[in-house]
Amino acid sequence: MQPPEITATTEQAVTRVAAFFEQLSLADIAAIGQLYAPDARFKDPFNEVQGVPAIRAIFAHMFEALEQPRFVVTGRVVQGQQCFLTWDFWFAFKNFHRGVPQTVRGASHLVLNDQGLVALHRDYWDAAEELYEKLPMVGALMRWLRRRAAR
Repeated sequence: MQPPEITATTEQAVTRVAAFFEQLSLADIAAIGQLYAPDARFKDPFNEVQGVPAIRAIFAHMFEALEQPRFVVTGRVVQGQQCFLTWDFWFAFKNFHRGVPQTVRGASHLVLNDQGLVALHRDYWDAAEELYEKLPMVGALMRWLRRRAAR
């Protein structure tokens, strides 16, 4: 069986989405509806929402809670109307470790509809390693649990 053909439209849509997230600013959040289908679904370790307004709210909250959040897309695989992006997410916390650069490494599975809009966006990243271990108090517990589980 042959894999689905990758169309120029799919490649263009993936390039557009990757560029959008790499250049994302608070002002750009209003334009999310140009990339996502009206009933698009989004899921990450903390959220599961449907619809452009709910997706906008997640990214708006990101800018409220973090200093200088930015994505760097490090790789991508496109097959048919699906894409898998790997990325580094750079930021600093506003409430603790102020100004200390942090990085979360993860991946996004995107499914595009026939119009080249994102219908499904699912983020995969290890919340325990990438986030909880960096938090005061919780971090010490998470590192202890990791050591115990490794035995």
